[in-house]
Amino acid sequence: MKTKITHLTSAHPRYDARIFIKECGSLAKTDEYDVNLIVADNLGDEIRNGIKVYDIGNLSGRLNRMFKTSKKVFYKAKDLDSDIYHFHDPELIPVGIKLKKMGKKVIFDIHEDVPKQILDKPYLNVLTKRIIAFIYTAYEMYACKKFDCLITPTPIINQRLKVINSCTVEVRNYPILEELLIDKPWASRKNSLCHIGSLAKTRGIVEIIQSLSTSHLRLELGGDFRPKELEEKVRALNEWRYVDYHGYLSRTEVKEVLSIAKVGLVTLHPTDSYKEAIPVKMFEYMAAGMPIISSDFPFYKELLKGYDCAMFVDPLNPKEIALASKELLADEERAEKMGQMGKQAVIERFNWSQEEKKLLELYEDLLA
Repeated sequence: MKTKITHLTSAHPRYDARIFIKECGSLAKTDEYDVNLIVADNLGDEIRNGIKVYDIGNLSGRLNRMFKTSKKVFYKAKDLDSDIYHFHDPELIPVGIKLKKMGKKVIFDIHEDVPKQILDKPYLNVLTKRIIAFIYTAYEMYACKKFDCLITPTPIINQRLKVINSCTVEVRNYPILEELLIDKPWASRKNSLCHIGSLAKTRGIVEIIQSLSTSHLRLELGGDFRPKELEEKVRALNEWRYVDYHGYLSRTEVKEVLSIAKVGLVTLHPTDSYKEAIPVKMFEYMAAGMPIISSDFPFYKELLKGYDCAMFVDPLNPKEIALASKELLADEERAEKMGQMGKQAVIERFNWSQEEKKLLELYEDLLA
């Protein structure tokens, strides 16, 4: 008889790369687990890739999602009566605690450093941010002690939470090797740049586009603008004429766009939540054989140490981004070699198969 597992999310899309494709997909393919996923998106129930998806419906508004949607998630989770529950959103912490009180095994998968994210919110004043971050940190410490295990994406978050719960496992969000590994010949690619993912101010999209006024290079751009008002401001920039905007991309379309350009951009702003994060796009560019231009954070430099696959720049300086872009594409031989070094690094180290082992071992230990 298979062990019944249910993943829960009230905020992520049903086909989220980390939740659905990587974690649920890895568990489902072992044939040892009956894998379920509860989502809230109004797209209905389905079975896909051996994973049973249950949709409890999406309610508009943050407060509705935090309270009414979370309540629906709990009742559906209770109805499924699983052996292990694995939840992915801070707003579902009360749901996790209720499931623990029912005697269930519960995993909290912490995708982000929430206290640092709160401190980075531009629409809150400094005092308000500190108070909210303090309250959340205290609540997180209280709750995380109760769960059977915690999963974290970075060493920094892992170190902070391991003090609270000894069963804290770092599972990094590296790409699936087979999904995005690209062998398109270098010479057949465009002499252009690439940026894919959420398009937000703190992710450097404004500086990237401004850099095009100096470099005069084309930019292959994919993703959703957050907030939507940002799109109007960016489209009003003179440099927008250098942009080939592809909009939101499916996983298949991501691979197609990654095969077009020669250089990938990961110029996140130096916020507390980004300086020690592991941006999955960085490794997707590398898997595609592209050299990368990255924010000059010490953590990123240490992470890629030994792999000559990146140039590091001040992400707030469009001229630095432009100079690095022009320098790379002016030396085709060097750029192609850096791209191959990055691809080899992903094949050897920065890929999901290494992280998948940690996930499966964690489940085995919980069931032992």
